[in-house]
Amino acid sequence: MASDPKPLIIHNASQLLTLAGGPQRGHRLGKLGIIEDGAVSIAGGIILAVGKSKDILAQYPDADTLDARYKVVMPGFVDPHTHLVWAGDRAAEFEMRLEGKSYLEILEAGGGILSTVKATRAAAEDDLIEQTCRRVWQAFKHGTTTAEVKTGYGLSFESELKQLHVILALDAQGPVELVSTFLAAHAVPPEYIDRPDDYVDQVCHKMLPTLKTWWQENAGGKPMPFVDVFCERGAFDLGQSRRILEAAKALGFPLKIHADEFENLGGASLAAELDAASADHLVKTSPEDIQALAQSGTVAVSLPGTPFGLNESEYTPARGIIEAHGLLSLATDVNPGTSWCESMQFILALACRKLGLTPAQAIAAGTINAAAAIGRENTIGSLEPGKQADLLVLGEEDYRHLGYRFGINLVACVIKKGRIYSVNGPAESQESPNRDL
Repeated sequence: MASDPKPLIIHNASQLLTLAGGPQRGHRLGKLGIIEDGAVSIAGGIILAVGKSKDILAQYPDADTLDARYKVVMPGFVDPHTHLVWAGDRAAEFEMRLEGKSYLEILEAGGGILSTVKATRAAAEDDLIEQTCRRVWQAFKHGTTTAEVKTGYGLSFESELKQLHVILALDAQGPVELVSTFLAAHAVPPEYIDRPDDYVDQVCHKMLPTLKTWWQENAGGKPMPFVDVFCERGAFDLGQSRRILEAAKALGFPLKIHADEFENLGGASLAAELDAASADHLVKTSPEDIQALAQSGTVAVSLPGTPFGLNESEYTPARGIIEAHGLLSLATDVNPGTSWCESMQFILALACRKLGLTPAQAIAAGTINAAAAIGRENTIGSLEPGKQADLLVLGEEDYRHLGYRFGINLVACVIKKGRIYSVNGPAESQESPNRDL
């Protein structure tokens, strides 16, 4: 019988942020569970214990050690809303927006989401893997240890399935853990532009049942992917969104929704009614919809990178969500059109300035609450015994530097499932990791 793996202790942390106690609603948001001069012991990719350094070192006297003196140790970021899989870019479209061109003018010039759909459909799977891998690695270097990833730039079942292949391949490759979402209802494809209800029928009656069978046969026992829909003017109205989500729920898929980015159509209340894991964007969300979310288990996911990328002034009413006792999370929305930003650190900085969050609240929204937005709060998002050993060591001794500073990477190293990585690649082997950071 193989012996148990030798424990590793990360000790002498100036601040060990445990985020213990589960997702944080309302004014509980920001409870970091700080242990000064803290330590965490891990083995087999799992957290064994957290506490004061002297206590953990005494508990495991033969463990390997990693000295985090003058540094913050915290859970890895969880990014619960990304569009990481796409081909090409939309830099020309960005320039057109800066020149004052309208969205319609950009569409007429071949821009917008359908330009990314065209490029992604044409890209070979290996090319998509290569392009996406670079973005995933950027996210990891900036502290993201788990990310949700959506399809949605295919808008045909064959192309959507190609994106799922990419997500599964990169999840297997690691180190970032990727959670799949099927977003065939991201936009009405050009083939159905004058008959969107026919496309909704296609999604409900053909794509989703076929996806369920394919997933069960090809995903290696992974949990079912989320099904998402873009409930928005110019995409899918509330009735169409309901049809798609109800069909998905009947087949056993967990749910998400894009809602209230440009207009308040009631998508957030629909998410709460259907027990969706999250409702995302939430810029134009009404007080009534905020109350519906707060009275449900649905996480409100704010994407401040998107209005920033569009140079808009209105952001998620985060204070209203907190006052209503809701669950608030943060995500990058990394995508080629409005928010090409892989860094959760920058999203935290935006949240402090544009959503009115404190650094502590932003950290909780980007870790334990973000884990809840993808249904993983019992395994990741905090440093507690029995949870997966996904940790960050910052190059600073005070957690408030997250949010306070922006435009640089404050992560010194990432520990994913117990394996140590520097921000530039795998660090020393865990076989002999005793060293200072």
